[in-house]
Formats: sequence, C-alpha cells, structure tokens
Amino acid sequence: MSKVAFLGLGVMGAPMAFHLANAGHSVIGYNRTSAKASDWEKRISGDGLDGSIASTPTEAVADCDVVLACLGNDDDVRSVLLGENGAMAAMKRGATLVDHTTVSPALAKELAEMAREYGLLCVDAPVSGGQAGAENGKLAIMCGGTDEAMAAATPVMEAYAARIVHIGDAGAGQTCKAINQVCIAGVLAGLSEGVRMAQATGVDPNRVVEAISGGAAQSWQMENRWQTMVAGEFDFGFAIDWMRKDLAIALGEARASGISLPVTALVDQFYAQVQSQGGARQDTSALIRHLPEVSE
Repeated sequence: MSKVAFLGLGVMGAPMAFHLANAGHSVIGYNRTSAKASDWEKRISGDGLDGSIASTPTEAVADCDVVLACLGNDDDVRSVLLGENGAMAAMKRGATLVDHTTVSPALAKELAEMAREYGLLCVDAPVSGGQAGAENGKLAIMCGGTDEAMAAATPVMEAYAARIVHIGDAGAGQTCKAINQVCIAGVLAGLSEGVRMAQATGVDPNRVVEAISGGAAQSWQMENRWQTMVAGEFDFGFAIDWMRKDLAIALGEARASGISLPVTALVDQFYAQVQSQGGARQDTSALIRHLPEVSE
C-alpha cells in the first residue's frame, strides 16, 4: 500500500479519499475549506482508517508516493499545485501526480511538462460518474500521460474506479472529458424535451419510460434522472455551474480545432438561461427548466 495525499475533499474528493483509506492506503487529506477537511477526518477516524489532514498542500504531499487532486477549475489547480505552499515543488522526486480535476487540456500539458522538470510522473485523469459514482467507488476515469505514469497511478485509482482507460499522451484525458460532456449535453437536451412532451400530451411518463428505456433511447440520464425531472427535483448531482465550465472548455477546444459544435453551443445557452432562473447549483438535469412547464 502507498502513502498518498488527496488535495480537495469536496463532494467528489472526500468519498474518493475515503475509498483510498478503506483500501489500505495511508491518506493525508487537504482542503482549502477547513470544515470539509475536519468532516472527512472525523469519518476516517470513526471507521478506524489510516488518514489525517494537513494545513497546506506542501505539508500534505511530503514524502507521499502519489498525490491526487480533485479541485474546481484551472485557477484552483494552479493555486493549489503551483501557488504559494503549492504541492508540486514539495513532492519528492519520482512521485506521481494524478489530477482528477476537469481542466483545460492546455493546463494538463503544462502540468506534465512541469512534472518532468521536477522529476515527477503526471497523469491527467478527469472522472465521470458524478457524486454517486464517487461515493460508490464506481467512477470512469479517462487518462492522459506516459505508460510509466499510468503504471504508477492505476493501482491507486483502482480504489474508486469501475473503469480506467489510458486515452493517450498528456492532455488526452482532459480532451476525452470534454467530449464526454458534449455527449451528455445532447442527451439531456433530448430527454428534457421528451419528458416535457409526455407531460404536454397527457401520456403517463412512467409507461413511456418503461417502453422506450428498453430500446435505442435508453441512457444513463434517462435511467437515473427522468423521475426527478418529472418531479422538478434537482438538488443533487453535478451542478450546472460546473457543467458550463466544462462546456466552455469543450467549445474552446472545438474552436481551436477548427470545428463547430452547434448542439453543444445551444445547450450551453439553455444552461445559461437556467442559471439566470436561480439554477446555478442545481443538477444538470435541471436543463428541463428552460422549457415552459405544462399546466395541469
């Protein structure tokens, strides 16, 4: 088992770090908001696992074999990894950095280059599966980096992963995550319109989903979100604020590659509308709110 640090103990990071400790790793956690770090430490100690918290990233990563991060955006990653008391400069030579944050492929490549200068291995490893996937230890992880870095990171990531795929070189994992979000956006747009159509035409949504979920219309979003979309319940899952951050990355990568993503751009506008309606922290399935509600 390894000595590992986990930077970022939020909705995703806290359960991921718990699974690491539960798998037998010695885990040092760090979070910029101390209350979340304390909550995580209480859970770890309550279960008799090997875990503690540090007050700075520098303190957290000292002598660790693997350092994992799950933060908010590019600026957060720069601050925690590269800023004052940043983690990378304090990591021991030969250690492995695994960044689970969804960031721009450009930043992922920059981190990989800096890692080489520091004598470190680096994997960009954004995840899919949401809060439920993190809590259940069933995340899908898409990775960019060298074969050597993947060999070092994979045994640790297996503590909370259902699937780990090495996409390619540095930045490839983040590019794959952008594609993932593009696909989700389109599926949610279609599901939103389908649910509203069922409500408007007066057919039973339960029967509709029973009929179509066994065929080509089936999706994870349909299976896990149609009931709450019908009920107007969105206080869980992956927030619209984060989805828009991810779609901005995807649209930027598309422009840089000389292609257009018209459906994604339209869905992003719909999400902006839902944000303006107070849905910024609601689950991405709140996309349905951009469509007028159906009168009883």
